[in-house]
Amino acid sequence: MDKITIKGLEVYAYHGVFPEEKREGQKFYINANLYCDLSKPAATDHLEDSTHYGLVCEQITKSMTATSYDLIEKAAGTVAKDILLHFPLVKGVEIEVQKPEAPIGLPFETVSVTLEKGWHRVYVAFGSNLGEREKLIQEALDEIKAQDFVRDMVSSSFVISKPYGGVEQGDFVNGVCGFDTFLTPWELLEFLQSLEQKAHRERLIHWGPRTLDLDILFYEDLILDSPNLVIPHKDMKNRDFVLTPLKEIAPFFRHPITRKTVEEMETELVHRNTQEGTYIYGTV
Repeated sequence: MDKITIKGLEVYAYHGVFPEEKREGQKFYINANLYCDLSKPAATDHLEDSTHYGLVCEQITKSMTATSYDLIEKAAGTVAKDILLHFPLVKGVEIEVQKPEAPIGLPFETVSVTLEKGWHRVYVAFGSNLGEREKLIQEALDEIKAQDFVRDMVSSSFVISKPYGGVEQGDFVNGVCGFDTFLTPWELLEFLQSLEQKAHRERLIHWGPRTLDLDILFYEDLILDSPNLVIPHKDMKNRDFVLTPLKEIAPFFRHPITRKTVEEMETELVHRNTQEGTYIYGTV
């Protein structure tokens, strides 16, 4: 991807663990790579089609000086977040914060941290079969959309589905939403679980009834396999209540492992379920 580079921006700020660092301050130097599509400004020669690097420098300075942090890791993360929030054409950023006057007590040139952050397209399945199902889901969707780390959110229609997994319980309301976020997969999982907890979800029975269920289906083309988080969702290929609403909002998104589109996966599942007589869902 194209990039705009800023090197050696000097900022006087008050970050550090020691009291004298917060009291007296010191010089910091910031290097930034802004990843964005520059094809349009390269063709039009119009500033409004690009990202104004002078304004970016002003924002970096503001982000570095507005608050005092113990760690330059926190300062770098704040700078990255603020650039993504204030400059919509920037897809991703790489920020290096250098601290040449760090109180180390030995000869050195500088110490620095480098941090990357960017917007990623994610798809999240939602479901509920306890309480006011549609209301609980809509409240969660509204809260997701309200976050500053979320943009360009879309949501599918709600569908009614039979319980999955063999546990006897009431029908579910299901659907899928998609949005861009600069949270990491782990941060996104923590955020979604906080919404489930807010809806008083209890994890008592595997595949059992729940007030709110939020599952990460895709995180762009990331492939992740860990004890607590698997991306892409490993069982979506068997779930019509996931693939049908997902096809509504992202029919041509490709599974990063199988390389099949959502539409292709849904067509295969419909065919298989029709043969087995198990394709049962309806709209709300």
